[in-house]
Amino acid sequence: MFPYSSMMICQTNIHLHHHVLYLAMNANTRPVSRSNSGQRLENEAAFRTNESFFNYSPSSSKLFLPINADIHKPITMSQFLRRKLRWLTLGGQYNWTTKEYPSEAPPPFPKDIATLVHSLFPDMKPEAAIVNLYTPGDTLSVHRDISEESRQGLVSISLGCDGIFVIGLEDDREPSTNCLTVRLRSGDAVYMNGAARLAWHGVPQVIANTCPAWLSDWPASTAPADGGDSSSSTDREAWRGWMSTKRVNLNIRQMKD
Repeated sequence: MFPYSSMMICQTNIHLHHHVLYLAMNANTRPVSRSNSGQRLENEAAFRTNESFFNYSPSSSKLFLPINADIHKPITMSQFLRRKLRWLTLGGQYNWTTKEYPSEAPPPFPKDIATLVHSLFPDMKPEAAIVNLYTPGDTLSVHRDISEESRQGLVSISLGCDGIFVIGLEDDREPSTNCLTVRLRSGDAVYMNGAARLAWHGVPQVIANTCPAWLSDWPASTAPADGGDSSSSTDREAWRGWMSTKRVNLNIRQMKD
């Protein structure tokens, strides 16, 4: 998770106030860091697909330094991955200030995710995604996704701990019949299309101790069969159990018709 290549740009909630460390690794070197606020990384051939912030130890001395040290404190790698990282964007980079997508062509959307989504929901074209990371106790306020210039369906994929998902149509005639509460488990996918495309929705609860056992040790359980290698498995052993306390949700949308 959280790979970075020279062809992918990703923003996070951390970028606003801190310089984000990006990994620059190749097959012959250990991780090195560079401060990067979203620029494309150079030398694509030198980067492996399994690069990850998890390749750093939780006790790493690497820091995410604040843009304004008078206001914000540095963030450690452990703080970043365990609690501070709340969301990241893939593909089209949504501007949270203006509530719109940039007019220029978006960065490429990750091919593996696009292939999966298109195989499940061929009517929509995956162009942008917001990846939310929850810990039990976190919530997502009720909202609508209305910034896209497309009314193709929204895809929501859940991994990790169970989450309570609420959705409702804006209709005051019979409000009790226009709301739905669903317990989403790891691997569940929700497709919001038709009237549900502009429905209000949110996550009022993430349920602790519900991550499937086969997934709970991730990323320490990464194995060659999963696309990793033995060195990355060793590097990430210190993060064993990270996923057991997380719910990761990919909310994928088509930006334009």
